[in-house]
Amino acid sequence: MLPPLLSTLLRHRRHSLRRFVLHLHYQPCKLFSTTSSSPLHFPLSHPTYMIWGSNTSLGKTLVSTGLASSFLFSPPPQSSSGSRRRKFVYLKPVQTGFPSDSDSHFVFAKLSSIASRCNLPFSLVASNSVLKSSVSAAKSVLSVGGHFETNEFQFGMYDLNSRETNTVLRDGEAVSELVSKTLYAWREAVSPQLAAQRENGVAQDSAVVEMLQQCLINELEVEGENEKMNIFCVVETAGGVASPGPSGTLQCDLYRPFRFPGVLVGDGRLGGISGTISAYESLKLRGYDIVAVVFEDHGFVNEVPLLSYLRNRVPVILLPPIPQDMSNDLVEWFCDSEEIFDSLKQIMISAFSERMQRLNDMPKKARDVFWWPFTQHRLVPEETVTVIDSRCGENFAVYKAQNNEFMTEQFDACASWWTQGPDATLQIELARDMGYAAGRFGHVMFPENVYEPALKCAELLLEGVGKGWASRTYFSDNGSTAIEIALKMAFRKFSLDNGILLGYAKNDTTERCIELKVLALKGSYHGDTLGAMEAQAPSSYTGFLQQPWYSGRGLFVDPPTVFMCNRIWNLCFPEGMLSENVIYKDKAFSSRDDIFHKSREESDLYRIYSSYISQQLSQYSGTKGTIRIGALIIEPVIQGSGGMLMIDPLFQRVLVNECRSRNIPIIFDEVFTGFWRLGAESAAELLGCVPDIACFAKLMTGGIIPLAATLATEEVFDSFIGDSKLKALLHGHSYSAHAMGCMAAAKSIKWFKDPLTNHNVIAEQGLLRELWNVELVQQISLHPSVQRVVALGTLFALELRAEGSNAGYASLYARSLIQKLREDGVYMRPLGNVVYLLCGPCASPEICSQLLIKLHRKLDEFSQIKELQTSS
Repeated sequence: MLPPLLSTLLRHRRHSLRRFVLHLHYQPCKLFSTTSSSPLHFPLSHPTYMIWGSNTSLGKTLVSTGLASSFLFSPPPQSSSGSRRRKFVYLKPVQTGFPSDSDSHFVFAKLSSIASRCNLPFSLVASNSVLKSSVSAAKSVLSVGGHFETNEFQFGMYDLNSRETNTVLRDGEAVSELVSKTLYAWREAVSPQLAAQRENGVAQDSAVVEMLQQCLINELEVEGENEKMNIFCVVETAGGVASPGPSGTLQCDLYRPFRFPGVLVGDGRLGGISGTISAYESLKLRGYDIVAVVFEDHGFVNEVPLLSYLRNRVPVILLPPIPQDMSNDLVEWFCDSEEIFDSLKQIMISAFSERMQRLNDMPKKARDVFWWPFTQHRLVPEETVTVIDSRCGENFAVYKAQNNEFMTEQFDACASWWTQGPDATLQIELARDMGYAAGRFGHVMFPENVYEPALKCAELLLEGVGKGWASRTYFSDNGSTAIEIALKMAFRKFSLDNGILLGYAKNDTTERCIELKVLALKGSYHGDTLGAMEAQAPSSYTGFLQQPWYSGRGLFVDPPTVFMCNRIWNLCFPEGMLSENVIYKDKAFSSRDDIFHKSREESDLYRIYSSYISQQLSQYSGTKGTIRIGALIIEPVIQGSGGMLMIDPLFQRVLVNECRSRNIPIIFDEVFTGFWRLGAESAAELLGCVPDIACFAKLMTGGIIPLAATLATEEVFDSFIGDSKLKALLHGHSYSAHAMGCMAAAKSIKWFKDPLTNHNVIAEQGLLRELWNVELVQQISLHPSVQRVVALGTLFALELRAEGSNAGYASLYARSLIQKLREDGVYMRPLGNVVYLLCGPCASPEICSQLLIKLHRKLDEFSQIKELQTSS
């Protein structure tokens, strides 16, 4: 039985004119999930600031009150809007010690007292609300009377819905309004985490974030005549910067999705310099902007070292000593501090205006000064440029200027060009570790040196993706250069094994008599540098428009591909590979696992593949030819830039076996596929075979900083050993084994594979659990607009059914679908008519399911539009 709706009128001993109304009914805090169909969305049309404290009891609420007084009681602004209406919104998301200690009531009471005692020519309408509380806090409020039932409900948060109001009327047109709200309240005056536990009223982080978002929307989104209202909003935190919230999450992490700029209330007491600086650095580490530091003057001149530390980048403001007499109502103190708070208010308003100006100017400036990669600028109008203010985990905070300015959340379904893997927690861990590495090492040159981040990273690589085959790690800057290094390694190994180096002098100036080529697959892509492009088949990336020097130094084989269509996994063969006698039972699979099963090596198809590859290689066989195949290079399982094509794993295993039998070194390009991208730490595990050389980048550092590594066997390494430096691998980069990159990689490698930090890892299998809902994947494969679907690990991809110019990399066919998904909170970028979703290895299956649901819904809308266009 639910407690009855209660309504009672209470009196307060100081403010007899105030009206207090309480409504109470039971409603436990609902658990908010990031799978919500509505992304985080909040207005940005008015100044909104966080009020932080370097510790508790330093005066955050005094600062909030002083700002409210300055904003509401100063002369009406001569704004272009001409509005004489002002509104100050004070939000306190988390409050303990309630109701005896209520910061929102303090702001309400002090503003009411100031308005009553000072002869101000403004009317004030003030209200204070408490939205949710624990049972014990609610009972304390109702102890004065009324009926309260708790037999059925001993835990959870209650919709308290208390509201007190006060109106001070003055002559004149100007009206000031104070809205003061506490979102969540607990009775015991301890940390929110402890209070929530003791009072059986835990509020999840996401519930607090969602409640704060709703309050911002309710109070800051104005319509009609109120559009011209001047509004100022502060969100005051509880305790210190790193004090825990009700679930235990540090508050500096809890509010990161909003990333509001802030004011830091520092500590002016003896010893307060250290705590203030520590708080400031904790906020900066998490990407917050601090526009001012404020603290009470205790006579210790703390502002001098703080200004020196801040290098005058952030103003430091001193408040006069606060009276310690508890009977003092502080009204005189606030009046004496008027100029100080006016100055702080102006700093905050100016910073807000400058920020909004920058955000609004960014699209035009970007089009004027940027040269974006893989982008036809003529096809990017200014209004479609995405302004990214920040990211938290896998979500962008995207600024939108249409109508009223607002910030909205978009899931980064491109994984920021396939590099991103961190959840919000790992993002902060990486920032902290990289800060440590930068502070300790900066950058140090790598040849003949050793330092811990590089050594640890190399060891983790060899114990992880290189386990069982690799013994050496060669560091470079990015995936493309890692491929260049791999090609040099493979060609040296092949040349040594086949006696090609015997005729070369020590100075390596002998005329080259052998041309080495690679064996590679059509549709592959290995990077943008010249050598890497030579190792891939002709494509949109290698044509004369892009690379006039391209000659294609390889034997490029057309591979069979695998995909889902109409709920069935199908095998598609290239023209000319198979005769009409092929057994069609080999062309369909009941499950994706069957495609990888080792039993397929006993099938007729294995022998067909082997014969086909042998025939292709026969033209380069023998020891007397001037053109030789010196390396095999493949993207294991998935060809990324080629259109998210899934290559038949059996075909790639046969390729490896055939090349190994011919002493041809094998390179795996795992720049895209490595580090759990496809559900295993290395795609080699899915293939069931190992390379001689492999290249890694992107997810290796969690996408937080560039770094690449080329792993090799000891035999490959030995081919460069000799008495002359000219026999060494003469290749390198100034930032090889960069300490920050190695530190980030070490953290990411361990984080992704540890079940304690990545709940998707099935430890006994060494695989990720299924992230993409199988039934949803099958439904999408049935969609009439979809040609094929691939779902594997963190990747989901589909090809839209298209013909002619609507198909291929240059196609703009998916453009309207992509735009609809961005409007629905999913940031995507297509590969022609191929659309894909990427998540991180730590993403929850619930998030992935929500992405698929949104995609399926937008596919329906997309199909309807295309049908209408066709019929018209």
